[in-house]
Amino acid sequence: MASQWHSLVSQKLVLARVLLSQATSGDPQSDSEAAQALGREAVKQGSIELLLRARGLLLVMAARLYQHRAEEPATLDELAALIGDESNEVSQLRQLAGQANSWWNHLDQLTASQSRPPATRKSVSADNIIAVSADTGPDRSTDALRQTLNDMKIFADALEEQHSEW
Repeated sequence: MASQWHSLVSQKLVLARVLLSQATSGDPQSDSEAAQALGREAVKQGSIELLLRARGLLLVMAARLYQHRAEEPATLDELAALIGDESNEVSQLRQLAGQANSWWNHLDQLTASQSRPPATRKSVSADNIIAVSADTGPDRSTDALRQTLNDMKIFADALEEQHSEW
């Protein structure tokens, strides 16, 4: 049963990988620059949504590994309530959630940025220039998204392998 969920998680990650590869390829002569930029943004946002969906499915997969066949936890706290805070999976995921550069944390940042309109930017004139650090949001580069995808795949595969040994 759990391997079906692992397959579904893997499917979402493969689809995200395909979209990310399209973000860097494409026919520059067939579209205008604006259309290309729009296409790249659609591919990135689609990839991010697939990564977020895969993370949710990973939580369901973990629940299934503990024989919770009907429950579908949507958050790490819901998973912990189901299988226990002391479980290896919850401990690993909580550790990842606390690490600034982890795939889990990156997805948390992406969730926030995907769920809000972009920040409005003030116009700049020569009279009101003040040097400040602007919050640019999470790294949405293709390389960063690929790294998150690869790290998630490693985690999902390890989880499946660990439980298939039992």
